[in-house]
Amino acid sequence: MTADIPVHMETDEQRWRAVATRDKSVDGRFYYAVRTTGIYCKPSCPSRLPNRSNVTFHDTIEGAEEAGFRACKRCRPDAVLSEGAESQAVTAAARMIEEAIARECKVPGLDALAAKAGFSMFHFHRMFKSVLGVTPKAYEAAIRARRVGAALNDGGRVTDAIYDAGYSSSSRFYETATARLGMAPRARRDGGDGETIRYAFGETTLGRVLVAETGRGVCAIQLGTRDADLVAELTLRFPKATLVVDAANLADRVVAVVALIEKPGPHQLPLDVRGTAFQEQVWQALQSIPAGETATYTKIAVAVGRPKAVRAVAAACAANPTAVAIPCHRVVRSNGDVSGYRWGVARKTKLLTRERKK
Repeated sequence: MTADIPVHMETDEQRWRAVATRDKSVDGRFYYAVRTTGIYCKPSCPSRLPNRSNVTFHDTIEGAEEAGFRACKRCRPDAVLSEGAESQAVTAAARMIEEAIARECKVPGLDALAAKAGFSMFHFHRMFKSVLGVTPKAYEAAIRARRVGAALNDGGRVTDAIYDAGYSSSSRFYETATARLGMAPRARRDGGDGETIRYAFGETTLGRVLVAETGRGVCAIQLGTRDADLVAELTLRFPKATLVVDAANLADRVVAVVALIEKPGPHQLPLDVRGTAFQEQVWQALQSIPAGETATYTKIAVAVGRPKAVRAVAAACAANPTAVAIPCHRVVRSNGDVSGYRWGVARKTKLLTRERKK
């Protein structure tokens, strides 16, 4: 079976057949309990098959234990892999995907990745998504898109880059190209050539601010000390875009951004921030944190449904291109410490202090 997400065990009949055949591939998808023994097991438990009339099914370990059953000592359904071991297994699988793409070989399917890691497809799929924030299929797509982006940045032809990255056809790539690359493929190849980005500067109590926007909205809010450094950062992000200083037409936009920095609160700025699906989930979650409050990276990971993707959340925060508008400064470590900030920890501390006094 090579589907990215296995079908669910929807009925008790299906579950009982899995138990009767000791189907290891569905371990972790449900548990069965035996009334006469008071024990719950994994579907693949090698113990003697119980009488069907004595069996009940539970979706989770917690559900089985709340019903008064205890874990089987033979199949150990409550044995949980440590977070470090999970990360190692997922990292190894991610490397398999990356190496297959680099060698232009067939990428292992979910079944092969799960078997290599020693888990059922369902459990491995859930574990991979929990650790990295994306499914194996989405991770493969991201790696391919990254290869395309690198080739285009080096000036390669679009068609060559698409096929060299392993896409079977250009149409499959173009379906999601703009979302993955942040702009049209040819514009990405040329470092943003064809894109016009207007920008202007403002003065804040945190230093200088650069506000840039495309025709769709604000694409960058950068904090710094020197205007030249801020322009250099914008140029690095869009190396061949047409960058135009437009203080007159962006005056109102700059005023709105400065006001947001000095008196934080809700805003109505139109944003043109393009990232991966996971990054956009995180950025949306960040905008739900009220001024004066903070959230931990773990809390954000839980909020986006990826409780173990804490590092991925931190990376998404670091990739945020719009300071303050997407308030990544409101995310702190679990112990309350103010961690790194793209525009400096000192600015992050000032922002948080200011918001708490509001």
